[in-house]
Amino acid sequence: MLILIGFVVVVLSVFGGYAMAHGRLGALWQPYELIIIGGAAFGAFLAANPVKVVKAVLRGVPGLFKGARYKREDYVDILSMVYDVLVKARKEGMIGIEKDADDPGASTIFSKYPKLLADHALMEFTTDCLRLMVSGNLEPHELEQLLEIEVETHHQEAAEPAHALQVLADSLPGFGIVAAVLGIVITMGAIGGEVSEIGQHVAGALVGTFLGILLGYGFVGPLAAAMQHRAHEEGKAFEIIKMALVSSLRGYPPTVAVEFARKLLFTDVRPAFADLEAHLRGNR
Repeated sequence: MLILIGFVVVVLSVFGGYAMAHGRLGALWQPYELIIIGGAAFGAFLAANPVKVVKAVLRGVPGLFKGARYKREDYVDILSMVYDVLVKARKEGMIGIEKDADDPGASTIFSKYPKLLADHALMEFTTDCLRLMVSGNLEPHELEQLLEIEVETHHQEAAEPAHALQVLADSLPGFGIVAAVLGIVITMGAIGGEVSEIGQHVAGALVGTFLGILLGYGFVGPLAAAMQHRAHEEGKAFEIIKMALVSSLRGYPPTVAVEFARKLLFTDVRPAFADLEAHLRGNR
């Protein structure tokens, strides 16, 4: 919602201020300039990025308008899921959760959380961690180091779309200058003709620069920043699972391990200690 509000403020401020200064909005409509800037920028974007990044950007931008992927109740479910797994492992031993890790769809624990079960990346990370714990061949610090590498890899991969979009935003003013230069070339060819026609060509060239800067800093740049924030926030789901499992392997009881994980969450989505404890007792 804030993204839409921000874009509306940008449009009203720029075009509203221009109109209030007695500018003609029709003069800003330069479709050929948009073709040059937009087409060249999109072509450069395709040339600079692999297919998986292009697809991630195309999926990620619409997702920004749908709100956060993980809300407070989702983090409560993640903590509850990990708690249930750790309680079972404490009662039955690590071998007791082997079937849950091998077939999460048939697990009585994971099936209680259908939204998390449908999150392929999160569930794969969780079950892979549990398999490592079941094997019993890793010390806590070894598992922590291994999971840290995997979480870092996930963060880097999640940040790639935002980086690609930011590069695109940085290139748009340059392509605006390209459109402006081409407009000046057309203007030079019109010298000797009507003064009004020359003025229209010059105005069109300047609009090219204007559009490149506006698109880069007013729209695409903020989308890249929002996508970067979103990737950082979503990475918390993986971090809290890692923290809880490593803490459990160090010998802490499930309630303490989950509390360590809860502390990693940002304050706007972190459940209160009493609320989470009551929720866990209710699920037990």
